[in-house]
Amino acid sequence: MSFERAREYLEGRGFADRIIIPERSSATVIEAAEALGVEPGMIAKTLSFMQGERPVLILAEGTARIDNARYRARFSCKARMIPQERVEELIGHGIGGVCPFGVNAGVKVYLDESLKLHETVYPAAGTDHSAVRLSIADLEAACPDAEWVDVCKI
Repeated sequence: MSFERAREYLEGRGFADRIIIPERSSATVIEAAEALGVEPGMIAKTLSFMQGERPVLILAEGTARIDNARYRARFSCKARMIPQERVEELIGHGIGGVCPFGVNAGVKVYLDESLKLHETVYPAAGTDHSAVRLSIADLEAACPDAEWVDVCKI
């Protein structure tokens, strides 16, 4: 179901042909990089947070980490990750396949500046055995309501 939501979303924006289904798991940054044959930094990991009652996603370069001071300065709140058992309910995709494509209504998406270190990135596509190959411009086009932020450190 989650993969179908992501695929339909990407299809509607002309990017479904970029979906990759590796034989090996792509659930973690390291697994995805190995399965796709790319550097870990090229994996666009999707981090899930709660800001008050609102779930948000931040896509970041695969080796990046949230910088708590920058996060607080940008969002005026502490970085509070969504508990694993609530991610699918709140976002619409389960752990290992969380992506910004076909998410639940009301989920705000942010793209971290760290992604711009790479010409091509690979976010998940709804499952722990999927990815989608996108240039930064394609990622912006696939996530037209997303805002750029600078809340991570490498």
